[in-house]
Amino acid sequence: MSASESAAKTSGEKRITRKDLFISYVIWTFFSHSNYNYERLQASAFAHAMTPVIKRLYGGDKEQTREALQRHLVFFNTAPDIGGVIHGITIAMEEQKANGEDVTDNAITSTKTGLMGPMAGIGDTISQGIITPLLLALGISITGLGTEAQKTGDLTGITGNVLGPILYFILASIATIAIGYFFYTQGYKQGRSFVTTVLKSGLMDKVIMGASVLGNIVLGALTAQFVMVYVGWTVNIGDTTVRIQQDVLDKILPGLLPLGLVILTWWLLMKGFHPIKLLLVYVVVCILGAIPFMGPQPQYITDACGSSILQPYGPCQPPADTSTDGE
Repeated sequence: MSASESAAKTSGEKRITRKDLFISYVIWTFFSHSNYNYERLQASAFAHAMTPVIKRLYGGDKEQTREALQRHLVFFNTAPDIGGVIHGITIAMEEQKANGEDVTDNAITSTKTGLMGPMAGIGDTISQGIITPLLLALGISITGLGTEAQKTGDLTGITGNVLGPILYFILASIATIAIGYFFYTQGYKQGRSFVTTVLKSGLMDKVIMGASVLGNIVLGALTAQFVMVYVGWTVNIGDTTVRIQQDVLDKILPGLLPLGLVILTWWLLMKGFHPIKLLLVYVVVCILGAIPFMGPQPQYITDACGSSILQPYGPCQPPADTSTDGE
């Protein structure tokens, strides 16, 4: 028990403990979307997270307990990690209210309502727009493609490393828990002034800008490494065979087609093209581009001859002779 908690117990003041705050944080972290619904979204999860606090502050009064739970069942929705600062502020206000200070139900509700939108925007930008892509990039790079597959576009050279997804899961969990707990506790310790100070200082804007630049650099490197568009088309000019990919495009700029595809995708998304529709178009293009209708056509089941637009094939070969001399 801390010195402040001991003093509060001696004076009869109602104060929550570190354990109460920690349990409240754990409940919110693991159950923030447990009863997510169209009517109130995260309201029931918010009330659930407030139960250890309410029990500590109003446990001896059923009517006050009922009222406290009821005022936390109003519509609520925010980012589950950074949005935890709202819970910390609300807990501090509940503590003040339980000790007779002039904190109305409307003040608590207004604080939650006023902060949940900005915190959701900041939280989604940092977690979904920066941290998750960066950690995914790290995990995918560790999982990896075979070196030969990266050079030739031959997907049979794919190799994998299970450490990639495992590391992503561990790092993403650590980041979520650490960020969430920091904002949860700071919201309680510093109250509404914490959010006001952070927003006025412009610190979050600088963090978001810097992390966004870093994220774009990492995703650009990831794109260059893993996005492959390979043209298997060849042109015969007299006795010379010109390979469109190796002899033309790679001579102009290695990686020209992947770069063009990424820029085209970005441009289409900026123009309002729906991501799902765009994905379906790419799937159709990939299927058609893999059909070996260029060059010699396969003659046997075991053949992998000819060439498609997006994938080169080997020369036509007759089936292996498995007969023996005695037959």
